[in-house]
Amino acid sequence: MHLILHFWETSDMDSAEMNTSQILDKALNFEFLTVEEGVYLYEQASLPVLAEVADTLRKIQVPHGRVTWQIDRNVNTTNVCIANCKFCNFYRVPGHPEAYITDIATYKRKIEETIRYGGDQLLIQGGHHPDLGLSFYTDLFGTLKSLYPNIRLHALGPPEVAHITRKEKSTHYEVLKALKEAGMDSLPGAGAEILTDRVRRLISKGKCSAQEWLDIMHEAHKLHLTTSATMMFGHVETITERFEHLVKIREVQSRKPEDSKGFLNFIPWTFQDVDTLLARIRGVHNLTTPEEYIRMTALSRIMLPNIINIQASWLTVGKQVAQACLYAGANDFGSIMIEENVVSAAGAQHRFTASSIQEAIKEAGFIPQLRNQEYEWREIPQLIDQVIDY
Repeated sequence: MHLILHFWETSDMDSAEMNTSQILDKALNFEFLTVEEGVYLYEQASLPVLAEVADTLRKIQVPHGRVTWQIDRNVNTTNVCIANCKFCNFYRVPGHPEAYITDIATYKRKIEETIRYGGDQLLIQGGHHPDLGLSFYTDLFGTLKSLYPNIRLHALGPPEVAHITRKEKSTHYEVLKALKEAGMDSLPGAGAEILTDRVRRLISKGKCSAQEWLDIMHEAHKLHLTTSATMMFGHVETITERFEHLVKIREVQSRKPEDSKGFLNFIPWTFQDVDTLLARIRGVHNLTTPEEYIRMTALSRIMLPNIINIQASWLTVGKQVAQACLYAGANDFGSIMIEENVVSAAGAQHRFTASSIQEAIKEAGFIPQLRNQEYEWREIPQLIDQVIDY
């Protein structure tokens, strides 16, 4: 397939344009681009060209043309964590007066409220608590499923699975198998940040290595757990490391069993720097521009031909930039998130209600479609407009 763009038709096409066209022709044939080709497009291709190619790929991969969204709630198991990530303002060290472990009564109240607001899922994440092992999570998931069998548990993330595995002296596969049997429905792409160990040593030294994150996702796919993939950028990473990250995600997806969904979506989001250690001590600030975020969204679609859904992170970049991403490869607006504590603690203050997220999608020229975590369409619940704007 060849996309004819005006600058390709000029008779004085220089070598850079020729190289760009050749690389984009590969992308339009759903071929895997190399790290070097991705960096070249980032540095040489214009945003309108990248957006048009990404939009073309979106229309092929998501032919219904609707923009999907979700209702869920992020409830934290605990704020106690020993990972000491330099970008996190949420965690508290063991013994801190503000440390907590969420009790069942709180889960019940929040789940029942979520159901009243039309939500069908709990995003359950927390910290690397030194005292919480596998039995804590299997008991928790089992209890929640027994009380609310229809609520989906989108739970933990590879770093938490790695932490539990080390604590239990077990294997990733056995831990994930036990969590799935207890009621975990899917595994978020939390803790990916940038999947190179140089970056991880600088910003999240206490978390699992890049390879362990990837290995855990592969084991989840073997167990037919659907997962998400993410990238947090705009801090200490190089442009090359961003594309190494994308290629590693793509490689794990290519290794999934044929009957496994694997990564159902990819979510690029920007580092939020307010009062973080990275900003205060190392002087690292998020300087990502709207143009750069849209460019990376388009390149995510181009670099990840085996991941169908690309999500625009309205939480970190706001409504207007997220709307623009819908013309640059994104097809999903994520969740209204009835509650979210971690990213917000570092400065992300954008918010949507059920009504306003649909209106934002319509403003951009698309039809909004409510979905669940498996990207199955849902009917709009009657009480949906009662969702509070937190």
